[in-house]
Amino acid sequence: EVFLTESGGGSVQSGGSLRLSCRVSGAIKPTYSLAWFRRTPEKEREGVAAIDGDGELYYADSVKGRFAVSQDNDKSVLYLQMNNLKVEDTAMYFCAADSTYWGLGLPDYFGFWGQGTQVTVSS
Repeated sequence: EVFLTESGGGSVQSGGSLRLSCRVSGAIKPTYSLAWFRRTPEKEREGVAAIDGDGELYYADSVKGRFAVSQDNDKSVLYLQMNNLKVEDTAMYFCAADSTYWGLGLPDYFGFWGQGTQVTVSS
């Protein structure tokens, strides 16, 4: 079992920044892939950013150049630095993990999920 706990969400104005954290624990291996997804009442889960087991980084086109995904040295915490936030970034953000990197377009294939943290961006 893998446990994921997100934190760092909040309310900011457009153009502001937030850093989300996802604490990773349990039976996770260094080769696991970790990802950030987000969901709104109007949209299904959307892939935001990910790190695969080889350390390759992936980003959705909508966040490239504004968001940055990273891990701490022992891979126990996944981060998402979000800069120049826009109103359309408002969503519940989730951390996900799996032994295989399935891609940002296949959230259903990720086996482990956190409870989420809310990000609200106002104009």
